Amino acid sequence: MIRVIQMIIKTFKTAEEIGVAVAEIFTNQVKENPASVLGLATGATPIPTYNNIIKNYNDGGVSFKDVKTYNLDEYCNLPKEDKNSYYTFMHKQLFDSLDILEENVHFLDGNAVNTEAECKRYDDEINAAGGIDIQLLGIGNNAHIGFNEPADEFTNGSFKVTLTQSTIDANKIYFDENPMPTHALTMGIKQIMSAKKIILIATGPKKAEAIKNMIEGPVTAQVPASILQEHDDVLIFLDEDAASLLSK
Repeated sequence: MIRVIQMIIKTFKTAEEIGVAVAEIFTNQVKENPASVLGLATGATPIPTYNNIIKNYNDGGVSFKDVKTYNLDEYCNLPKEDKNSYYTFMHKQLFDSLDILEENVHFLDGNAVNTEAECKRYDDEINAAGGIDIQLLGIGNNAHIGFNEPADEFTNGSFKVTLTQSTIDANKIYFDENPMPTHALTMGIKQIMSAKKIILIATGPKKAEAIKNMIEGPVTAQVPASILQEHDDVLIFLDEDAASLLSK
């Protein structure tokens, strides 16, 4: 049996060039379907994309007032107004500069008392909205997507995760006042894979090994992003550093 990998890989010189290209895809999606459902990511990687989405919005011709968004994950036991919450990040980096309605932006509640019920609520909302049209992903140094850390098996719906030390080490630089949370709520692999289209962005040399394992290695839960080999509509946007270990 021959394994056919559907990923389309695009390499750019700079993160800014990637941001322009990915923003165009999202903008065109919203122009074609003003009621699109978008899955969004946080961290430094998508910021150029968000900056260029804002630029496209300011240039006119696209409105986000009927768009719904669902974020991949959120820290546990962190007030949503905290500067390091993903709720705050998304409003600062994107939502506050668009005409998107507050009731149309959705997050997992990391402060929910019953996290299992909260995760089920979130998955049910996504499904009731018709599923995600485009899911934006980054990738961790350990190849996690969302906060799906290396594991013995792939996850299904949203769930509470204990963050690995490598993930804590990569993110704790942002927590200068309070300790970084050790747990988060995240969409599961099955929920991510249910998106109609997936776009993954990776930049910098620290992501090169994860990218090589994701694209050229076997599909394994020890490399969570490798599951994307089994999705039939995936675009991978890399800068030259992130692509540096690929053999082809």
